[in-house]
Amino acid sequence: MTGALPIRQVAFFVEDVRTAARAHHAAFGSGPFFVADNIPLARAVHRGVARELDHTSAYGQWGDVMVEFVSQNNPGPSPFRDVYPEGSGQWGMHHIAVFVDDVDAEIARFSGTGAPCALRAEMTDGFVFAFADTTATLGVMTELYAPAPVLLDFYAMVAQAAQDWRGGDPIQTIRFS
Repeated sequence: MTGALPIRQVAFFVEDVRTAARAHHAAFGSGPFFVADNIPLARAVHRGVARELDHTSAYGQWGDVMVEFVSQNNPGPSPFRDVYPEGSGQWGMHHIAVFVDDVDAEIARFSGTGAPCALRAEMTDGFVFAFADTTATLGVMTELYAPAPVLLDFYAMVAQAAQDWRGGDPIQTIRFS
């Protein structure tokens, strides 16, 4: 991909996504947040090894970018635990997300610059995302995904919900199939 890769999302690894989303909403007016529990993955390959990755995420709008809060529900290695080791009690910013034309080509490009692939995952609907380990140079991972219609529609829905929101509970549960 040529040209700039604007940040589309900032994401934080947290113990509890609902608590974090409520706190962020109270501090910054972000949201409302859409929480997907136990996001189903057809495949997750962490640093070349197929592994289970059970995670929950809360997505909301924060100004011009989406903000995500993510927690890992199962024990074991993951791109989240690469940054915040299991049992450490540490939490914080984990990744930024960018849209790319071709996820696999960008994985190769990032790897060629010293940022290896920490995760390549596929959701049950075939949607692919990956994490390039840019922690050595940026302090956070970089999530890569192609702007497929399902993703663009989701981003648009979250942004529209922020514009239309008139108060009430800032947490809504959704389900990814």
